[in-house]
Parts: sequence; structure tokens; C-alpha cells
Amino acid sequence: MAGGLGGQQFDPGLPRRDFLLASGGWVLGGPLAAGAVSAGGGVTAAGRGVIAAENALEGTADWRLTKTGVDPQTKYRCPWIEGFASRTSVRAGESIQFFVSTNPASPFRIEIFRMGFYGGRGGRLMQQLGPFEGVVQPDPETGPRRLRECRWEPCVELVIPEDWVSGVYVGRLTAEREGWQSYLIFIVRDDRPADLLFQCADTTWQAYNRWPDQFALYDDGQQKWYCGPDVDVSFDRPYGRYCQILDAPLSTGSGSWFLWEYPFAYWLEQQGYDVSYISCLDTHADPAGLLRAKGFLSIGHDEYYSLEMYRHLLSARDAGVNLCFFSGDTCWGRIDPRPGSHGGAGRIFSRVDAFGPCLPGAEQWPGADRFPYQTPSEAALIGARNVPPVTGGADWICRLPEHWVFEGTGMVEGEGIPGLVGWEWMGMPAEIEGLEVLANGRTTHGSGRSGSEGFYSATMYPGPRGNFVFNAATCWWCDGLSEPPGYLRPKVYTEPRGVDRRVQRITANLLNRICGGEGPG
Repeated sequence: MAGGLGGQQFDPGLPRRDFLLASGGWVLGGPLAAGAVSAGGGVTAAGRGVIAAENALEGTADWRLTKTGVDPQTKYRCPWIEGFASRTSVRAGESIQFFVSTNPASPFRIEIFRMGFYGGRGGRLMQQLGPFEGVVQPDPETGPRRLRECRWEPCVELVIPEDWVSGVYVGRLTAEREGWQSYLIFIVRDDRPADLLFQCADTTWQAYNRWPDQFALYDDGQQKWYCGPDVDVSFDRPYGRYCQILDAPLSTGSGSWFLWEYPFAYWLEQQGYDVSYISCLDTHADPAGLLRAKGFLSIGHDEYYSLEMYRHLLSARDAGVNLCFFSGDTCWGRIDPRPGSHGGAGRIFSRVDAFGPCLPGAEQWPGADRFPYQTPSEAALIGARNVPPVTGGADWICRLPEHWVFEGTGMVEGEGIPGLVGWEWMGMPAEIEGLEVLANGRTTHGSGRSGSEGFYSATMYPGPRGNFVFNAATCWWCDGLSEPPGYLRPKVYTEPRGVDRRVQRITANLLNRICGGEGPG
């Protein structure tokens, strides 16, 4: 496909530096510190700080759901027990409310777990609440713009203990009457200086949440995959089971966390990296909070950004924060977080336009022709833009093996990591001075229809203060990092092949450079 950039024709099959779109030859800094990364890609140092200390505590493998299901009529909800939290993120010392419904009415209990490595067990039991007398809470009426906003009575208000470390927390809900289970999910954040900030893609989790049946951001009442404006969704409702790609029981109540992000966090905490966790709404509302870190991480499927998120990340980049987008379809849709009807910042949002349309081919999405397309392109932030056919898969093919990001991988030009690209990705590189294409290739959709072949581009470009912006160009990067308990491998268009030493080493090279060249040790 012709790119029209700098007079060059874009060909994703071109090798190495032939595909540079601007001034090339940029490599940030010197070599990695000797011995920082083991031959297997893991960090050899023992680790330090609050995350390493947290993971030294006793974990448990008993955090998974053991009896869960969905109502066959709605396809997505678990009506026997379901719930949600009053906030997407909360600090230690602050309070959070939990809202739970049981149908039929049943006593229930809540077990709260922090997700991490914990010796390979994957979680730690933090607190047990209840039992509570369960009630059937009312289904919300369908409001304007198809808004479904629960007005349930809380079962408990919890003050977060001071010793709870930043992380992703799930509440396992168990109905005692028949043993049905589901989750609710929230983030504990902090304000301390940290090497890395892990942004959970919870606005994208909510955009795809069809609870109670067909009420995602993608449904206008006529089409299941609508892609225009004028539809509202709310965080004031449970997460239904995930609606794409695979049947994932652990997604019941937990958004997409266990699908695309948990394996990355599991690996980070195994290695002992100093990481703090935030919600997309924290990026939206707290630009100063981004500056407490050396590096910002976007993981998995991170599609929906507000204009404030976009601008705050640009400002963080310009202030010297390194940005790593281990994600695909990133920052495609623009949303407008606003208060819920009964309080709470950012509880409702809608899709208002796109950060640069998928041109050509935007008309393929029902409703997409109604976007004004006035927002700056996502490529100016990430390094590449979204391009049609939007979905697909491919091998992740090395094009610049001499770059420091490939140090220690042994990769050569044209070598691919099988199936790592999918199911959505980043394509056309941006016109940014110094941008380099690290990996690229053709994607296939598998539909056989005309125009189903696309291309992806993994890129890096320099920031203004010796920092960098990396774009992995795939939703499935974490599949190559770890396979924690409960993880299900995706398979659509292509299938990633699991833990790969090269993926681990590339990730360690990036994060160790952010952390000062020494990794977490």
C-alpha cells in the first residue's frame, strides 16, 4: 500500500533501514549493563522495593473461579451473583463501595485478592468480607443513548488498608446457596515515585462490556458491531463475560484483565520490576501523576482514550518519560469521560470520534461515517496508526537486528516470532524524525475477502530528553512473556505460541533501559 511519506512507497516487506521514514541511524544511549539480563530473558538480580517485598509474601493458587456460568438468554451475564466497585482506582486510606446482586437471593461472601507472581501462584488473599445477606438488585432501565446505569445498594464500604501495595485487585464473589462465583475488579494506586507505570486498559474493558446482554459501546440497538457516536456506557454495572475471540470464564466480572494484561503483570512482578498500577481514568485526570515514573506501559488491547489522556501522554513524553505501547489498536477511539448521574467522576463515556480514521476503509464500520475526524492522529503519540482491515494476524518479523532492542536475542533480519501479531495491530508509521521500524510484515484476516490483507509496523522514535517511544504493534505481546495460572491462549487469524525467550529479552532490554540500564536489581 502506498504510504506517501517522504516520497517513499511504503512496503512492509522491505528489510531493515530501507524502510526508515525519516532521518535514520538513531540508537539511544550505550549498551546494556553487562549481566543485566540472563540468557533466558529474565532479570538475574534479586529485585528490590515494594513489589519485590510484596511478592515475597505467601501467595495462593485459590483465587480462580470454580463455578461460573452465563445466562443462555443474555449470553454474557452471571445473574446468580454479579457485582461492581464504585471506583476504578483507589488509594490506600480511601474508601470504596461494592455493589452485589444475587438472583435468587443468597447469602454471599467476598474474598479480595491482589494479582501478582507470588512464587507462581498468581495471587495473594488480602481480606475476606461477609457473609452478607444477598438480594436481587434491580436491572437498570434503558436510558437515553442506551445507557444502562445500575443504582444498587452497596453491601459494604471498605477503607483500603495502608499496607495494600498498588496493583490489580479482584473480589471473588461466592453465592453460598448454590456456589456460583464471579468477580468484581478495581485498582489500588499510589503516588510514590516508581520506575514503571502500568496503565490498565479499563476504558476498553468497559467499551466491550455487553452487560446485561447487548449494551456495549458497539451496539446502537440495531447493529451488534456499530462504530459510531451517540451510545453511552457506564462503569456502574458488572462486567459481563468477554464477548470476542474466546470463551473466557475468568473474564466474568473482571473485564479483559485476565486475557491480555495479567500475563504481563505476572512477568513484571516475577522479575522484581518497580511498578505502580493506574486506571485509564487516572491518566485522564492526573497528568502530574505520570511524571513520577521513568516509563509508562500500555498493555494488550488499549483502544479507547480521551483527548486529555492523549495530551497528557504527549506532555509526559516531552518531559522525558519513556512510553512503551505493548499493545495494538491503541488510542483508536476518542471518548468523553463524565460523571455518573448519581456522582462519581468518569463513570459514563461515549465514543465521540476517532484519533485519526482508518483511511481508506473507514466506511466499513457501521456509523463510522458520522465521525468528524477532527482529533490528531494516534500515530503522533504512538509512532504508527491504525489501518484497515483493522483485524488480522502475522508473525512478528525482525527488520533491524542491530538495534539495541534486539541485543541478546540472536535474531537476524527476516526472522519471525510466530503468531505474535494479532488480533489488532498498528500499521502505517508516522512521519517523526528519527523513527525506526523494528519489525513489520503482512497481516492476514483469514476471511478470504478482497482487501483482507493488511500490514503492521513495530516502531521506535526518540523523545526530546533522551527518552524513547516504543510501539510493539500487537495486542498479544504478553503471550510471549508468561503463561500464568488461568491464562487462555487466543486463537484467531493466527495463534501466538506462548512463552518466547526473544519476547522476554526484548521486553527486558526496553525496561532495563528505562530503569537506568540495570534492570530491577
